[in-house]
This record gives sequence, C-alpha cells and structure tokens, in this order.
Amino acid sequence: TNSVMLMFIYLLGMATPFVIFSLASKALFKKMSFIKNIPLRPHHGMCLAYFKGEGYSNGFSAHMQEMLDIFQKGAKIQLHADTDEICSACPNNEKGCCSSFSLVEAYDNAVLELCGLENGQIMEFDDFTDVVQKKILASGKRKEICGNCQWNSICESQKSRWEKC
Repeated sequence: TNSVMLMFIYLLGMATPFVIFSLASKALFKKMSFIKNIPLRPHHGMCLAYFKGEGYSNGFSAHMQEMLDIFQKGAKIQLHADTDEICSACPNNEKGCCSSFSLVEAYDNAVLELCGLENGQIMEFDDFTDVVQKKILASGKRKEICGNCQWNSICESQKSRWEKC
C-alpha cells in the first residue's frame, strides 16, 4: 500500500531528513543503520570533538548526542558540505537550508582543505576524526577556522574527545 511504501522511503532516509530529531536514540540508530553512509558536514568533526551536552536547545543537544553515539558505533560517513542529520535539529535550519550557510560553508571548506579531503568522500567516522584531530585540533588550527563560532568557549575549555592518550 501507499502508506507502507512511504514508511519504507522514510526509513531509507529518502523522505525529508530533517524531522528525525525527536525520535528515541534506539529508533534513530535503527533508521540510520539502513543508510550505508551517513551525510556529515565536515566542520561537525570539530563540533563533535568538544560536544558536552550544550547547544541551541535541549532537543538539539539530545539529537547531537544521539548522532555522536551512532557515529562512534562504527558508522561510515559521507562528507557533505550542506545540511546533514545533525542540522535537522538546528534552529538555523530553515526547511533544509542553513540560514548561516556562508559562515558554516567556510568552516566546511577549511576542514576539507586542511585535512586533504573532498566533499562527497566516503570514509569511516573514526578515520575522519583521526584526520581532524591530527591536521586541525592537535595542530592548533581550530580557532583559525571557527574561532568566531558562538560555541568557541566550550571548545577552548576542554580537550578534544578525539585526542589519543
């Protein structure tokens, strides 16, 4: 039936991907397990390194934590310099378009360039975070990229979760 087909398309992530943030973590992981490569904005590799439960809203923070958990369970990502699943709960996301596009586009492009990566590239999340840690965070270049971000003080107050002991 049509409703079964619509549910199937939704689960595959082909329907509007920006309505998922209210789902429970288990349901979100189940949905994401259908997607081979989860789209991820390159600059979110830096955001996730310092995320500690603070964000635009409680809903945004809960969604960010859910996505971090999914990524850390071994997800493959596709670098995507546009709105991604994390953006789905962001108040700057206006019908799938970022109202701060030029700012975050610059963040994304800087991450891609400094890490020697390409938009659309598919890789393991852990490999991505290793590159971000080595080429940007450990080398002290994060602030050059996103020092003007409203969340900069959070990043400056702690060490990266990608840092190896």
